[in-house]
Amino acid sequence: MQPQQLFEDIRAYCLLHQNEAIVSKYARYFKEGYDAYGLSQELVEEKSKAILSQPEVNLGFVLSTSRLLIASGKYEETSFAYLLTKSFIKEFDRTTFDEIQEWFSIGIINWAHTDVIGSELLTHFVREQIVSLKDFECWRLAGNKFQRRAVPVAFIKPFKEGYALKPLLDFVDALMLDQERVVHQGLGWFLRECWKKQPQPVEAFLHKWKNDAARLIFQYATEKMSKEYRQQFRKERKKSR
Repeated sequence: MQPQQLFEDIRAYCLLHQNEAIVSKYARYFKEGYDAYGLSQELVEEKSKAILSQPEVNLGFVLSTSRLLIASGKYEETSFAYLLTKSFIKEFDRTTFDEIQEWFSIGIINWAHTDVIGSELLTHFVREQIVSLKDFECWRLAGNKFQRRAVPVAFIKPFKEGYALKPLLDFVDALMLDQERVVHQGLGWFLRECWKKQPQPVEAFLHKWKNDAARLIFQYATEKMSKEYRQQFRKERKKSR
């Protein structure tokens, strides 16, 4: 079997099980659009297990097939790429990281896939010290806004597991003036989780940016604070002369 054959097999499976009701149910969560077949998660996982049971399916084969799946733009096809790749996570190395980086150029186009790639796949590279912060420097300037979002998302779990906070805050500093809503959400999520463990440095960081960064970042970052406490992070009104 060749990657193209597996890709066509997965597409045939999706077409066979498409469900417009499921598409309608979830479309409202995706402001950028939701091009999907409407498969349940159970069906995607069931098919993935069947694929992985075939002896010729290894990490290299899956990564080659994933390029085809992700380029299609179909939601479930990208989900297959993620699930199949994750199954070989113990075999990940630097070349795997470089390949996953290419996914964003090929067709990662929504927050849901970005977040599972960030929190499950990219986190593993950091945890196992396959890559470091330096390897994400170019991600902060990527043309794909979802690749930029993946930066803070990828470091939520490493921080919770002991990664030092200061280098992370210094690193996301370059993203705080990003113009994209999806990036704001990722940053806010990251800062909220960091605040739960180390509130003082995160609050100092928020004070630094409160007059310049997007308010959505602060909405997410201060979500677990009391209403009264979060008032200190509101943008200051300019004094009239």
